[in-house]
Amino acid sequence: MNSSQNNTALCFSLNSLRFKYPPTIASIYYSSIFSTLGLTSNLIAFIVLLKSFRRTNNGLRSSFLIFLGGLVITDFMGLLVTGSIVVSYYVTNFNWREIDPHCHFCNFMGMSMVFYGLCPLLLGATMAVERFIGINRPFARSTNMSKRRTVNMVLMVWFSAGCIALLPLTGIGSYHIQIPGSWCFFNISSEGTDLAFSLLFSLVGLMSIFTSFLLNTVSVVTLIRVCCGGDRTQRRRDHEVEMMVQLILIMTIASVCWCPLLVFIAHTGLSGGPLQIKYLLVWIRLATWNQILDPWVYILFRRAIFKRIFPRLDWSKGSIMSLYPSVRETIRRYTKASLTSNPGSSETPETTTTTVTDLSLNSLSP
Repeated sequence: MNSSQNNTALCFSLNSLRFKYPPTIASIYYSSIFSTLGLTSNLIAFIVLLKSFRRTNNGLRSSFLIFLGGLVITDFMGLLVTGSIVVSYYVTNFNWREIDPHCHFCNFMGMSMVFYGLCPLLLGATMAVERFIGINRPFARSTNMSKRRTVNMVLMVWFSAGCIALLPLTGIGSYHIQIPGSWCFFNISSEGTDLAFSLLFSLVGLMSIFTSFLLNTVSVVTLIRVCCGGDRTQRRRDHEVEMMVQLILIMTIASVCWCPLLVFIAHTGLSGGPLQIKYLLVWIRLATWNQILDPWVYILFRRAIFKRIFPRLDWSKGSIMSLYPSVRETIRRYTKASLTSNPGSSETPETTTTTVTDLSLNSLSP
């Protein structure tokens, strides 16, 4: 990975080793506080998920908690690895050429940035697929999904993200030290293999977000129709409502945090213009907020927390939707027509729908 002209390693070929940039954007205080807050949040979320996993007897809920656990572990390790390197740079102000003359350390950080960046997006899309099957195809989900299969799916996501992160080491793209010199990332360029890798990274991320949005929207619509179809169905769907609320929030956070960076990378590569370093730093900072905000979805948006916050509400009814009778009746009124929309029939379609739903839910019961 050496240049033929000046024997300079590839990761040093774009920028000099000493960078000057406003300390308001890159500083040890921001990096330290950011890393500490993110690590603490994910550690708390992991403890919460572990307790919930031990208490649940529902196979459906257990699989979802495994996905959330994989997401928490990914976010925690991402902050630990990348945050440690950045903070160490600001504390010691080390010289990259002296400690890493062959770019091994820089390549490791670049791979970590790509791997821990793509994993949450791919896991979010995988969770959306699992929930889509669980809500819209409950028979298929109940017969095919198990805890071991869920773990294998998480491992497959990690493997896929790892393969993409390794591509620059094979010549497709390249990792370089980035301004202000505290981190490494792939070269965002409109030339050759750098363009190919830039587009691959951004398209994989955007497709993951789009898949999550599409499947979650269908799942929410289906869940609303089922929840408003009858009290028995409604009571059995409480865990699914809670999971969908968490999944929608995860998707929203990922979209807000990652879309600006992914669009920026694609636009820079396709336009052929110079890389705007200031915007890159801003969008990278925004993207890494995803690792801080994600765990608070699992910590706060749980039914147990709502019971503590609103103890005066009638929780004995056993259903989330029963807490909002006016909303429920409004939704039910608008969805009732679609549930009985077949011409020439009166009670048969609705009865059939309720029967099929009950059978599907019985197959999901522990």
